[in-house]
Amino acid sequence: MNWIRHVMIIVCLFATIALVADENSLYQFKGNHFLASYCECDAQALSDVENLQAAMLNAVQECGATILQSSSWIFPPCGLTMVILLSESHASIHTYPEHGACFVDLFTCGEKCSAEKFDSVMRAYLKPQVVNQRTLIRKEGIEECYSRTGTMLESSSSNP
Repeated sequence: MNWIRHVMIIVCLFATIALVADENSLYQFKGNHFLASYCECDAQALSDVENLQAAMLNAVQECGATILQSSSWIFPPCGLTMVILLSESHASIHTYPEHGACFVDLFTCGEKCSAEKFDSVMRAYLKPQVVNQRTLIRKEGIEECYSRTGTMLESSSSNP
């Protein structure tokens, strides 16, 4: 029966090591920073502040982030600045309805969240005709991971 106790101790030891390794990987010093300019957006979607706020919250949830709090400010008649505080970091939008455009930003630490899902939800809502985007990997240094500029027609035919 001594061997059973030894096996149990070894199993517990490995489980503890795995748990500690998991916790350390949750807090790695690495972030993904998605930046985009959506231009020639659907005017109604961009000006409907209430639905735009809902679209932002939905995009953040769909990307896998955890919302802690959000704050927004409306610039009459329908300009919007919104910041969403995430457990993983933040998301924001700044609209310019008079230009039919907006800037969006999603910064998330770790590997849990998907900027592609965030982008997909926002594009589906705003229907921009021109998108300029960049994804940066932030660690001790900053590396450009992905950049794309162009019209939706060009973007849909190019490789991400």
